[in-house]
Amino acid sequence: MLKFALKLDGVASFTLGLLALLIRPEVGMPTGWQIGLGLFCVVYGVLVFTLGTRALPDRRIVLLVIVGNLVWGLDSILTAELKWFPLTDAGVALVLAQGLAVIGFAVLQAIGLKRAGSGIDRGTPRRSQSLA
Repeated sequence: MLKFALKLDGVASFTLGLLALLIRPEVGMPTGWQIGLGLFCVVYGVLVFTLGTRALPDRRIVLLVIVGNLVWGLDSILTAELKWFPLTDAGVALVLAQGLAVIGFAVLQAIGLKRAGSGIDRGTPRRSQSLA
């Protein structure tokens, strides 16, 4: 489940980034912000998808992705609700939808990480069990 959630996050982020860069729908966000966010999403999408293809994703990196997704999702909701940008109605809907989706990715990734348990690389070599 963890690998699926990482790959899904990667594909969705990459696709959203391409949408922001190539089509640039009118959402009311300044063009510079939209291009910057699009570039970030493309790079992030590739990196997270790649993490999902690893035999044993590093637990620390997965935790960083989960925390980042939660922050991104909450920031998106605040951006739409507090009107930090003069978003159009379509912009508000898009920002809220992607914010909720990103929080959903974080939840799936957290569940997958918990289920994977000891099968995830924690960045340290495993000690062999001693035969007492």
